[in-house]
Amino acid sequence: MVLASGSHERPLVYANNDVPGNLVAGAISVYIRRYGVVPGQRLVLSTNNDHAYRTALDWQEAGREVVAVVDSRAKPDGDLVKQARDAGIRVITGSAVMEATGSQRVSGAKVVAIDTERFVVTGKVETLECDTIASSGGYSPVVHLASHTGKRPQWRDDLLGFVPGEVKGMHFAGGVHGVYALGETLTDGADVGAEAARAAGFEEAAAIAVPEVAVRQESPTSALYQIPHEKPPLRAPKQFVDLQNDVTAAAVELATREGFESIEHVKRYTALGFGTDQGKLGNINGMAIAARCLNRSIPEVGTTVFRPNYTPVSFGAIVGRHCRDLFDPERYTALHQWHVENGAEFEDVGQWKRPWYFPRRVNGKRETMHEAVARECLAVRRGVGILDASTLGKIDIQGPDAREFLGRVYTNKWAKLAPGRVRYGLMCKDDGMLMDDGTTSCLAENHFLMTTTTGGAAGVLEWLELWHQTEWPELQVYFNSVTDHWATMTVTGPDARKLMSEVTDIDLDREQFKFMDWKEGKVAGVPARVFRISFTGELAFEINVQANYAMHVWKALFAHGEKYDLTPYGTETMHVLRAEKGLIIAGQDTDGSVTPEDLGMHWAVGYDKPFSWIGQRALTRPDTAREDRKQLVGLKPKDPKVVLEEGAQIVLDPEQKIPMTMMGHVTSSYYSPVLESGFALAVLKGGRNRMGETVYLPMSDGSVHQAEVVSTVFIDPKGERQNV
Repeated sequence: MVLASGSHERPLVYANNDVPGNLVAGAISVYIRRYGVVPGQRLVLSTNNDHAYRTALDWQEAGREVVAVVDSRAKPDGDLVKQARDAGIRVITGSAVMEATGSQRVSGAKVVAIDTERFVVTGKVETLECDTIASSGGYSPVVHLASHTGKRPQWRDDLLGFVPGEVKGMHFAGGVHGVYALGETLTDGADVGAEAARAAGFEEAAAIAVPEVAVRQESPTSALYQIPHEKPPLRAPKQFVDLQNDVTAAAVELATREGFESIEHVKRYTALGFGTDQGKLGNINGMAIAARCLNRSIPEVGTTVFRPNYTPVSFGAIVGRHCRDLFDPERYTALHQWHVENGAEFEDVGQWKRPWYFPRRVNGKRETMHEAVARECLAVRRGVGILDASTLGKIDIQGPDAREFLGRVYTNKWAKLAPGRVRYGLMCKDDGMLMDDGTTSCLAENHFLMTTTTGGAAGVLEWLELWHQTEWPELQVYFNSVTDHWATMTVTGPDARKLMSEVTDIDLDREQFKFMDWKEGKVAGVPARVFRISFTGELAFEINVQANYAMHVWKALFAHGEKYDLTPYGTETMHVLRAEKGLIIAGQDTDGSVTPEDLGMHWAVGYDKPFSWIGQRALTRPDTAREDRKQLVGLKPKDPKVVLEEGAQIVLDPEQKIPMTMMGHVTSSYYSPVLESGFALAVLKGGRNRMGETVYLPMSDGSVHQAEVVSTVFIDPKGERQNV
């Protein structure tokens, strides 16, 4: 491996060096030479090396004024120094820019003579008017990749920087090991490349003709990192070392006074070298300041370990993933291609592309969403429909304490759930508010499969891990996301059993396969888990097969289902069907302020469980037991043609002056082709005590809708259809 990562120019540390108009010298040359932009009118350059003089020459060549070059060395005499003097540029030696003046941007530079050995100011301050200050403190080899091998960088006094330690199989070329001059860099690159080729087994490495380069005489760089000030660092204006993390020289000095002598401890005390900078600009300066305060040498203090991103990353690269197609990753079920080929319209649910509805062409005209959803709803209620439910979150839970854990995270009881049975559960936050719901099936005595909402899958798994790892680590229980492993197909409707009987070896008899049972068997010749649960209120079977076999099973169901007019339906129809049965969707009919009691689901809360569970304490507070809390109810518009707007506010007196007293709002609202009317679910203050009352929903256009408060179950209140 050849490492030729170059070097970074480092700035000098002086007072007010964060005011706009303070730049690293090399950056100014890049602005001028690469982009044709001069970032000011009058420049003062503060440096300790010859190379930075090119910035002053570039600035002057661009037609702007170089006020002065302030050089910390007593007698610089390199070629670039002579060139600057010949160009009429004032060179102030043995001095440095002590402080930048100005608040909104640089207005001047305070220049003073200094003694770098004793770190003191030795002369009077001269203020030079300028709008740009460039500084250069030399160069730092980019050693971070070599550092990742575990080899510590080595300090070199002649370079005033760290170079990589010896790493087996790694060859270093150019600035990374202190070869800076152009001619020397070209030669070094050719030599190291040939050496690496030979090490890789190419004995006859081709010679490279290196261009001839004029040799430039340069004076040695002086060891200058921080500019001394008239005042001590803790009293002087802020001198920033790490500009990304706002670490000052005073902070580094304070760290050493507090007893932090290890550079790793200084880093953590001050945040020096944190973030994406990783010490690129500030590390050497920070270590030099710590070394001075500890009265040690820089190699004795040492360096920290670097992490990516050490190389600059453009803002464009960072924000690019938040644009257009990259804004949110798209996830597809195993049946996605079938949905595309059959004309599905899609909606995004928790990063998944889910079929929204399946429009057909009728008499040469494409169905609207309303027409397609009405057709799909009637197909499920009167015959049989099929839904791709693969996106439901699935978490495999195993371990001897799995039951105990379920009893703590769910509001209801799980100790006696037998293998082969399924139970619906509510999951609350510790404030007693519903966060998610779903079914959990007992696969074996210590093995369960939990389902979650599509959008809540990742959050629920994180929630389980949080409580297990931080609160109950003594429980032996393990969680794995298996959402992608299983494809789920829901066959539902009065003819569901007839269709299923043609493709499975499972006994589907009502008494043998009861509601909320699950069984293993084969569907279309594929091993499957079949769950008799329903999100439509109809007879339903949820087929789970390994995702790789999903398309085969899906097509087999359609081959046998043709005689039953098997109809695919999407999420919009699913929403209508579940709402007709009063079944909630967490996050739509709940908003983080709704308890199980508010939803009328007290039957799913085990207040008599012999141990505490998440949310129990909150649900015993008087506030969560108030009768005037917002409670889930059904709304039936007085005008059956009206479909109430979701989010519409409910009032009792439509004549009340604004601001009206808001009593609740609509959470779900649809048109039902079975009811031949609009209907809605809503949360309403004291809703269960308002059955039969008329409420009002003022709209933004000035109209007011009337609706009757009714039960949340609009179809089959006794559940006979799903238990058939």
